[in-house]
Amino acid sequence: MEKKVSARQKILDFMLNQESTTKAELAKSLDLSMPTVLSGIADLTEKGLVIEAGEMESTGGRRARRIALQEDYCLSVGVDITAHHIGMVLVNLGGKIVAWQRKRLNFTPDAAYCRNVLEQVEAFYSCRAQEDKILGIGVSLPGIIHRKEHVLVKSHALHLENYSLRMLEQMLPLPVYFENDANAAMLAENPGKVKNAVYLSLSSTLGGAVCIDGELYTGQNRKAGEFGHMLLVPDGRPCYCGKMGCADAYCAASVLTGNGNMTLDAFMDSLGQDGRADRIWEDYLDNLSILISNLRMIFDTDIILGGDVGGYADGYLVKLREKVAAHNLFDLDASYLKGCSYRREASAVGVAKHFFRKFVEEGI
Repeated sequence: MEKKVSARQKILDFMLNQESTTKAELAKSLDLSMPTVLSGIADLTEKGLVIEAGEMESTGGRRARRIALQEDYCLSVGVDITAHHIGMVLVNLGGKIVAWQRKRLNFTPDAAYCRNVLEQVEAFYSCRAQEDKILGIGVSLPGIIHRKEHVLVKSHALHLENYSLRMLEQMLPLPVYFENDANAAMLAENPGKVKNAVYLSLSSTLGGAVCIDGELYTGQNRKAGEFGHMLLVPDGRPCYCGKMGCADAYCAASVLTGNGNMTLDAFMDSLGQDGRADRIWEDYLDNLSILISNLRMIFDTDIILGGDVGGYADGYLVKLREKVAAHNLFDLDASYLKGCSYRREASAVGVAKHFFRKFVEEGI
């Protein structure tokens, strides 16, 4: 019995990272015998977790039938808290965003703010899904989080130190999981599939995450990935952390939006029509290319451009790769630089996906 459950968990974990697969592919990829795969799939199909998803293209013999997860079997909510907004997503088991919403809400470290978050989150999901189908609510925040103690140890963006998250946790009506926003965005990329990568989160503040062998690397003090506060320009622009010349002051989305004076959508729409915006964008890409080159030299992995700016990366990857390659004679091919999987609310998606992994680990 134990062997069957273990095989079933392996099958589910593999399928979380695939749109669809075949029984033969499962057996080969997981090093399982075909009878074990057939037994596991039969069990999961009976429970309503796995469905048929069409046929493979014919190679001359009998067409293999593809299988996939029943995406609506369960759902999860993700919430991304920033200094001035909360972003909310409802994600299904297939990793697809069923609904999303972003609302302006200024952060304050008090009970009134927690109640406001509760009202916004409940209003968001209650009209879209039955609560008994929702596994939990993931919450991402900018800063260093001690998950065991449920404490936000330090957040420059929210101007906090040693802030207890238990009040927010107790108010929310479902199981809650907290994670740093950049780590959460890396989780949205499915680390088990990506294996090794650096995630560069280019939102209103700049953060990052490191994935090694399919696992988040957080460092000795959970400070790994603080790329926003790497020195980029000595004695340069002031950073909100108090230092001068940090990468955040040159590569965060706030550089493009004038610290929130305009939306990023509006800025990107103005490119090619506004000479000043074009110059700001060119300068931004120059600085970003230096940061990316430095990260590549340190980690020698793929680099994923995420966050708000990362959502626009696909249209500018060729140009940015050229700038990056000019800084690095060891890597003339900059194809290691990639766009992100989720254009909007990646951090919220990542914390929502936590509950699907937990669902698999606990054996359903």
